[in-house]
Amino acid sequence: MAPRKLSGRRRPEIVAVLLFSGGPIFESSIPLSVFGIDRQDTGLPHYRLLVCAGESGPLATTGGLTMTAPYGLEGLARAGTVVVPAWRSAGQTPPAEALAALRKAHAEGARIIGLCTGAFVLAAAGLLDGRPATTHWMYAPTLAKRYPQIQVDPRELFIDEGDVLTSAGTAAGIDLCLHVVRTDHGAEAAATLARRLVVPVRRTGGQAPYVDRSLPEEIGNDPLAEVVTWALDNLSKQFDVEVLAARAYMSRRTFDRRFRSLTGSAPLQWLISQRVLQAQRLLETTELSVDEVARRCGFRSPVALRGHFRRQLGVSPAVYRSTFRSRRPEPGTPGGVPPGSGGVGGGGTVLPAQGGAVSGGGEGFGAPLPTVPPQGGPGRNRPAPRVGNRSRQPGTSRPASADHSSPTEDTRPGPAQALSHPEGAASPLRRRGAERR
Repeated sequence: MAPRKLSGRRRPEIVAVLLFSGGPIFESSIPLSVFGIDRQDTGLPHYRLLVCAGESGPLATTGGLTMTAPYGLEGLARAGTVVVPAWRSAGQTPPAEALAALRKAHAEGARIIGLCTGAFVLAAAGLLDGRPATTHWMYAPTLAKRYPQIQVDPRELFIDEGDVLTSAGTAAGIDLCLHVVRTDHGAEAAATLARRLVVPVRRTGGQAPYVDRSLPEEIGNDPLAEVVTWALDNLSKQFDVEVLAARAYMSRRTFDRRFRSLTGSAPLQWLISQRVLQAQRLLETTELSVDEVARRCGFRSPVALRGHFRRQLGVSPAVYRSTFRSRRPEPGTPGGVPPGSGGVGGGGTVLPAQGGAVSGGGEGFGAPLPTVPPQGGPGRNRPAPRVGNRSRQPGTSRPASADHSSPTEDTRPGPAQALSHPEGAASPLRRRGAERR
């Protein structure tokens, strides 16, 4: 996509990073590290960085630290690119002055980037309306429910709409920043910078295989909770939404409307995602064949399981099992690991570690929530957007990925976002397993 014409004093080499109090230091540091260090001695392009405070006073961050930004919102007036690394809470609206500055920057041709929960700031400014966007998978349901006009897709590492870009959580911000360097200065510059940062220049895959689709606890307060509980207890049976509506003593239409208001998802989408989630558990923890897994999860055939599994997670059941298989001790082997079982030291793979709560953004932004399928219709007329490492034509529909739910505003720790790898997701997981052993 051709860059838009900048107006006024804006310069393409100037990058403004907009920080708010409560943002995590890791996400905040990503654009500072990528765009704020002069590496011209190695032939890398030079950006001029302006760190701007989105609100007054010292900015609190992770670990009780505070930061003081050298610029205020006036710094955004000169930037050709504005990056919002994080936002502290989905339940809070960003300052009106900051939103107005972002809208003005966008109207004057600046490229606006939201990393991780920074997408909530872009959404509040109205810059994501009618567009596909992503964020950390834990907060995608909240983003979709709070801003239904956005086509939220939590499966991608980043989405490039040309003038507005968003990324998934934590380290996916590095992927998007490298993509920006590649867009501005070419693949060689991005590869050189990736070597300096000791990260892959272009990672494949997305966040779909790592999404936790557990239901939020708040659903227990709703009258439909009994129906939802029954459905979860009987996933091995073949039933449809009509059966759930009958158990709720509602018409199908009324049930659909009430269920969607409760979870933000259509009942059929939710039911399929729960069946896939049950299949994930069985593939991780049992030796059952794919045919038997399909039967126990209520799918009519293994073909149906494979189709839904691949659409939601992007991999086949067999590949998922080999990547996320829990290592189970066996008698008579050192450490319970059977010889020749693969992996480091013969061990299998391990599940992603649990992340701790962080004040604002990152894994501590909210409770673990299910994923969200893309919503809404096609965006405005514009060139084909870049989605992760792929191009997608506007207006083409994509299969729903899974259930999504109403937001939970707390700071409980949630699963850390595991990342894919050019060599396959199993490699880094095996390395982590070896380190723990």
